[in-house]
Amino acid sequence: MSHRARKRFSQNFLIDESIIADIVGAVSPRAGDLVVEIGPGLGALTRPLARAVSPLHVVEIDRDIVARLRREFPPEQLVIHEGDALEFDFAALGTGLRVVGNLPYHISTPLLFHLADAAHAIADIHVMLQSEVVERMVSEPGGSEYGRLSVMLQYHFEMEKILDVPSDAFRPAPKVESAVVRMSPRQSGSPRARDEALFAKTVLTAFSQRRKTLRNTLGGVLTPADFETLGIDPQARAQTLSVEEFVRIADYRARSRV
Repeated sequence: MSHRARKRFSQNFLIDESIIADIVGAVSPRAGDLVVEIGPGLGALTRPLARAVSPLHVVEIDRDIVARLRREFPPEQLVIHEGDALEFDFAALGTGLRVVGNLPYHISTPLLFHLADAAHAIADIHVMLQSEVVERMVSEPGGSEYGRLSVMLQYHFEMEKILDVPSDAFRPAPKVESAVVRMSPRQSGSPRARDEALFAKTVLTAFSQRRKTLRNTLGGVLTPADFETLGIDPQARAQTLSVEEFVRIADYRARSRV
């Protein structure tokens, strides 16, 4: 039985066998791995993943696709979590979690932030997204694509773009190019903010007006003397600061509150 792709779920189904093999090869799933696939769709990645690990977990919102998966896979091979990935508690599956998926492009950014909240339970993530989103994720300070998404994800993860995926690898073909990114939690020695909520708020404020200098965007929370103490140029823009510098600013603000 055929399935019509639904625009409201951003459904574009991967059909290129060589791309599928490349993604599975990059994931390199092994028996005993705890793997969850987001948006299995028609099963292009699900089948090879389910052959490698048992059980495979999947999160799927489309009821018709859920019914197809239940017809094809026995419950001991595929555990289906029916619902919205944005509301799914990934950490509840356990630690050492490996996340795989072709993320729905219309919710990719909030879904990445949602996964970042579960970073403590994750071993790695291999996901496909719009190329422009991946470029923002892996961009370094000073790059034109470097922004809030870059900082907030790089705070939690080391990231590597591993594969370009042309639009004709899908049916229906999307109007954008895609790429696969590997995300691995940063090591325990990486700088951690004393107050992560304050860190997130500082980053959001700093990038609220990209063309403005830090003196304009953070001037309401940092004085000229504060910038001098921090060793940060108030004439600089947010996109020039590293993750570590944002942590330093947030920690300085947290100490000032005490």
